[in-house]
Amino acid sequence: MMTKKLFNLLTTVFLFGCLAWVATSCSDDDDNGGLGTGTVSGIITDDYDAPLEGVVVKIEGGTATATTNANGEFTLNEVAKDKAILTFSKQNYQTISVTITPKSFSNGVALVNASMVYAAAKIYGTVLDGKHGNAPLAGVQVSISETQTVTTGADGTFTIDNLPLDAYTVTFTYDGYETVTRTLGIDGFIDGIATVDVTMGGRQILPHKTLDDLLNADHWFFSEYRGGRNGQDYPHFDWSTDFMATLDFQGAWEEQNEGTTLQIQNNPGDDQAHPADLNNFDSYVYGLKHITEDNKILTIQCRTHSASNDDPVVWGVQVVDMSQTSPSAVKLGENRTLNSGNYKSEVFDLSDYVGKDVIIAIGIYRARTGDYWKQFVLRRLAFNKTAIDEGFWGWLPGTAINDELSSWGLTQEMVRSAMPQTVYSFSGVSPMNGSRDNYGNAYHSWRDVNHMFALWSFVPLHKDTEPFTGEGFVMKTNGGGTPVSDTEPQAYVYAKFSIGAGHDHFTLRCRNFSSANPTVFKLTAITNDMAVKHILPTTVSANQWGEASNGCVSFVHEDGGKGNPEGYATFTYDLTEFDGKDVTLCLGVYKGTDNGDENKLCIYSANLN
Repeated sequence: MMTKKLFNLLTTVFLFGCLAWVATSCSDDDDNGGLGTGTVSGIITDDYDAPLEGVVVKIEGGTATATTNANGEFTLNEVAKDKAILTFSKQNYQTISVTITPKSFSNGVALVNASMVYAAAKIYGTVLDGKHGNAPLAGVQVSISETQTVTTGADGTFTIDNLPLDAYTVTFTYDGYETVTRTLGIDGFIDGIATVDVTMGGRQILPHKTLDDLLNADHWFFSEYRGGRNGQDYPHFDWSTDFMATLDFQGAWEEQNEGTTLQIQNNPGDDQAHPADLNNFDSYVYGLKHITEDNKILTIQCRTHSASNDDPVVWGVQVVDMSQTSPSAVKLGENRTLNSGNYKSEVFDLSDYVGKDVIIAIGIYRARTGDYWKQFVLRRLAFNKTAIDEGFWGWLPGTAINDELSSWGLTQEMVRSAMPQTVYSFSGVSPMNGSRDNYGNAYHSWRDVNHMFALWSFVPLHKDTEPFTGEGFVMKTNGGGTPVSDTEPQAYVYAKFSIGAGHDHFTLRCRNFSSANPTVFKLTAITNDMAVKHILPTTVSANQWGEASNGCVSFVHEDGGKGNPEGYATFTYDLTEFDGKDVTLCLGVYKGTDNGDENKLCIYSANLN
């Protein structure tokens, strides 16, 4: 039997042994050797999910390296199973880092897949001094963010490099000169280089707008622009289908129930100190328009707030003929006055400018200094062959394209006079959320991302839309009891393109929200001679899809989201048969079956490439 003395001795030895084991274990953790080694492997892709060869993979503080092969694959052997940082680097790409821990290993292997962003893009340009004979202007601050700023050199040039391909807002600042901004989309980069040339301090043609600004003005591609929240002729007029807020407004403006509203700038202090000026707008909206026989009559459906017969809103239209050697703003007729709580149709004749590209500016004037507050409400801007009658809220009158499309609200005049698009890649996802209460700023933010519904024209024949769904812009049908039709869409969007090499394949990335009830949609092409063709996709990636009647496509695909762009269905259309032609593309959603449900087409992106 063990004695008490021997028992105590053995207990002491046991406790010292445990302490020694614990100390050894801690020491092993500290020197990264106690957990052994394993293998780290993975695949590196670029921002288009293509395998990226030649990426150097290193562990910070270590000597082991690996380089990805043609399939983007790499392997690092004998890696300590402890916390470590892997870095991935390749010329012209942003270096990234990934942290691994012991939990990253399974059966001795840690899988690390990563995506690297191309970062060799450059923004280059020259800044000229409009106040001094367009000489190079040195010392201009050129910024794309708070931390990314360069200064022009003695020759007026600047370069911002090591950039990922993305959309940027470039700001030019110089003491004593009006600040200039330029919005640059991905399409502006050619072989990774975007050129942005500006003239600062040049002669102002419109308030705060020089010729350089007007040369970069938004295009008013279409015949109709609608603003406001009220359902004047639902769903034709409705907050979710009126996108006038995407236009370029200068001064003070806001979305209101009655329309998109120009306001006199009237903050106490500097604003109220402004002198009366009946020649230069206080606030205005402007854009470039190509005038034809089909769109030479401008009708503005408008009303006022904060006005009276004795003190009406003073407003007007100014035109800048861009074909002139030295363009200037010319009033289209005399200034007009308005005091009306009801909508009026104000008509302007642009016949003198047929065949020309002109800047059209619609604005209000400050009629006196001091506390002067007026509001001018724009409900619709309509460019047509004839004037729009007062009180008429229907689709623009004109000649039907053909019998099949006679109920589309799209006329031959609208197709012929639509201006071809100048960009080819479009997003359907809004960078800002919104609702009926605050949509104005959200719609205006679409300008920065080439949003499809800022640059295409939306026609809600029978159903409104969901502009702010997280997965994309939603066009939809009415629910149960809606007549089934494969010829008349419930809603559609259209734009004109000059089809040619590099821009003759249309790719739509989209989804729906029902596994039981498919969504039916169709792409229709209309040439300027009114030939109509319904186009079927040549390549499709979708969970379920099939050809429906009369050129429609029926599909079910519930995958895809902001964090999962590869999850969307993809439909690609071959348009090479139209090479060399201007073609109006119409993408519509149809009530394919009376399934008692709203059928939705959620658009993530569209590209013509």
